[in-house]
Amino acid sequence: MSGKTRSLFGTAFRHFLNSLKPRQVEGKFVGDDYHGNKYYEIPADPSRGKRHPRRWFVPPVEMRHEQDYMPAEWDAWLRNRRVDPPSELELKENLTVAMMKKANAEKLAEKEGKKHISVAEQSSFPQYDDYEKTPGEGLRHK
Repeated sequence: MSGKTRSLFGTAFRHFLNSLKPRQVEGKFVGDDYHGNKYYEIPADPSRGKRHPRRWFVPPVEMRHEQDYMPAEWDAWLRNRRVDPPSELELKENLTVAMMKKANAEKLAEKEGKKHISVAEQSSFPQYDDYEKTPGEGLRHK
């Protein structure tokens, strides 16, 4: 006897027991970025019904799953918008271009005499002196 049961109750009980076992999902380390995020992948396996690879990242600090701390190239790879992960050279070039654009924008704003306006100040919503601008910061003063 093989020990396998074909009864409905036995199959349901076996699936229930298997659901209680901890699963060890081991992915292949693919790379990391300059923020310290580490990226992993389990390749697609069409024979088992897995058409897309499973991809995820592990942030360096607990619960820091924010978009601000992830380069756009890695985000595209995680969302299956690109097949291959970004290379170190590609990441460095794009970071250099982004920093150059930021520096040029600051120089241009300084040249035109404009003050940098934060996103909160750009709001089209009315602001009243009787209410806090940001919770916990106290009342606005003129």
